[in-house]
Amino acid sequence: MAQTHDHEIVSIYPFTDEQVDQLMTRSSECVLMWATKDGWPVGVTHAFVWHEGKIWITFASHRHRAAAIRRDNRVSVNVSSKGYPVDDESLPSGAITFKGHGEFFDDDETKKWFYGALSKKVSPTDKAGEDFFYNLLDSPLRTILAVTPVKKIMYNGATAQQHMAGTVSEDELGERLESDKERMNKAREKIGLEPR
Repeated sequence: MAQTHDHEIVSIYPFTDEQVDQLMTRSSECVLMWATKDGWPVGVTHAFVWHEGKIWITFASHRHRAAAIRRDNRVSVNVSSKGYPVDDESLPSGAITFKGHGEFFDDDETKKWFYGALSKKVSPTDKAGEDFFYNLLDSPLRTILAVTPVKKIMYNGATAQQHMAGTVSEDELGERLESDKERMNKAREKIGLEPR
């Protein structure tokens, strides 16, 4: 089969809901991004828990990011398959960026389940390590941020590779989104290229 991949068109490589759940459950880290008071985008890498469709993260409440997100709770979170603790070819490869809204939690019940879940994720086979991390997290200045996604920007690396190799059918691809239908062709037209 001939190669049909066009490197400028990437919105056609989404994940299924099951693949999103696998990537989010198995990847060990994410990048949380927010805007500072003067409009600069900033990102910091965090361990996280994917729970009931939300991304749960923790950090000290005196960090600049806490004040910034309380001021404007629009955030983004990027998660990559490069964050898998062990290379496993059966898991989805690629990355997702979520646009979402952040909400802070400081109650004891949320802290208990989240600290437990994050500690287990960080040390899944080491009870002593799990307990150590739980105690490290359980500090009075710590807060918990839950990000509720409103949009996903996805890149399914396995589907892209299959498409480049010509081993995936067109009906297995996702819909071409606005950026790859309208915006790309406007950009091509600007420099004298034919639309695609």
